[in-house]
Amino acid sequence: MVVTNDLSLPTEEELTVTEVNLSTAALRAGAFHLGKSCENPNNEFMLCRLELDDPRACITEGKVVTRCALDFFRKVKKSCYDEFMQYANCLDKSSSTMAFRHCRKTQGVFDKCMKDNLDIDRPEYGYFTRAKIHQTERPAPPKREKKVYEDATPGLPEDYPKPPAKYGARFHWLE
Repeated sequence: MVVTNDLSLPTEEELTVTEVNLSTAALRAGAFHLGKSCENPNNEFMLCRLELDDPRACITEGKVVTRCALDFFRKVKKSCYDEFMQYANCLDKSSSTMAFRHCRKTQGVFDKCMKDNLDIDRPEYGYFTRAKIHQTERPAPPKREKKVYEDATPGLPEDYPKPPAKYGARFHWLE
């Protein structure tokens, strides 16, 4: 994106949004359920970014994604706070890479709480890598027309003199 005088940037008020103020371990602990819970707003935002190729046009969709994440973690805090914190603490303290394999027991307890209280199943392995068709209300962006350029260099006339190459032919073996 080229910056010119005609470029209009969003104001500070348009960009201001409440942040999801959680640690990496907490975000990692809730990532699978959050991804399943906020799948539609996130897909809408990513579709907007890919189609329009202008981050300024997708600010509202980004705010919807952030609001969805905040609402999700508020619900988790109300219904499964203890299980969530045990799982996040296990991820944080069990290894330097926050690997899931060390915390399968606390993960199972958290998954059961999420299923019982919020009716959200943990997505099966490979769920987020599958190709899916996303239905949207937004109109498709206009298709860009291909630019057609005239041939800038017309060919030489047939009767134009063609002297032999000064230092020999490039394809000397063809002569």
